Amino acid sequence: MDKQGGSTVDRPNMVAVADILSGGYRLVFTSGGERFRKMRRAIHTHFQPKAAETYENIQMDHAKDTIIDLMNDPDQYGIHARRYAAAVIQKIAYGKTSPTSADDPEVQQHIPWYGRQLKQWQKEDCQLYTGQLNKVKKQLDDNVDVGPSFGKYLLENKSEYGLTETEMAYLAGGLFAAGSDTTALAICIMIVSAVVHPEAQAKVQAELDSVVGLQRAPTFADADNLPQLKAFILETFRWRPITSSGLSHRANKDIIWGNYLIPAGTTVVGNHWSISRDPDVYPNPDSFQPERWLNGEGKIKDDLKFPTYGFGRRVCVGQHVANRSVYINTVLILWAFRLSLRDSSEQVNDMAFMMGTIPPVTPKISFAKRMDEDKLRYMMETYTEGL
Repeated sequence: MDKQGGSTVDRPNMVAVADILSGGYRLVFTSGGERFRKMRRAIHTHFQPKAAETYENIQMDHAKDTIIDLMNDPDQYGIHARRYAAAVIQKIAYGKTSPTSADDPEVQQHIPWYGRQLKQWQKEDCQLYTGQLNKVKKQLDDNVDVGPSFGKYLLENKSEYGLTETEMAYLAGGLFAAGSDTTALAICIMIVSAVVHPEAQAKVQAELDSVVGLQRAPTFADADNLPQLKAFILETFRWRPITSSGLSHRANKDIIWGNYLIPAGTTVVGNHWSISRDPDVYPNPDSFQPERWLNGEGKIKDDLKFPTYGFGRRVCVGQHVANRSVYINTVLILWAFRLSLRDSSEQVNDMAFMMGTIPPVTPKISFAKRMDEDKLRYMMETYTEGL
């Protein structure tokens, strides 16, 4: 699916979610034709690694708020993760400083089930996305500088990509819809992974104490010196994949693969869970082993991968922003807190965050501060000063 990405770029026919609910405009479900190529080119160009770096200050600012939220109300860590993800994606998509809460009506997402409701919600989605983009357009017209955003980029480069107003509106809106819940789930899976694997958590914290210490907070500048942390994140992605079944592709022409013929029109699924359990690639696949990602020199291997963000030309274009969000939240949480179950006798459902949404009941976790609370709170309150 990577090597023949051009042959599996299409999507199966999904009437409800792609045609009715999305009107054919939501990139993740759009068929692999001219519209897909135009929209993907616009978003892919904007979210290359170097471009993604421009949003690091935004991510740091909201990640320190997550630490403060956890100090104030640790039981709601799932809600705090959603608030972080929603706030960052809103800012990246539209330059907006809201939401301050995951309950903001502009970030609520619902799943309708009936045709009439689908059509109504498609109309409401289109109005919402168009309205959000029009706010950015008005800011540009009024020479209001709210910093970089994807909406601003689209409007300033409209003629280059040949996109319609609706296509631009759905590109920016789809960025939020696709990125907010998945980022929040990734943060929660990381938290649960640390809780149920205390020895792996301890190794990361020993590395953080050695490289960063407790006199300053870690930043993006520390990333290259924290291979144990990176290995922990990579193993978390593999151990409990966020999109366990993957998204379906469709072969847009006959494909010869080994001794097999995959006819044009065939639905092709890269099942992340099955891939993650391949013992030839990941020995003892059910075991949580961050060290599998490290070579003999203690550096991240360059010959071991996992398709966290999909395959080929359908790979998630926001992966570089998403990776930075997971990194900055993971490094700050494990630097600031020692995570454990509040009740050691509790049976943890470590697959609870693999269902696509934050569950209503989450494991009760203790976030024990690794330093004096006043010191930690002050360091977070001043964390992004001067950015």
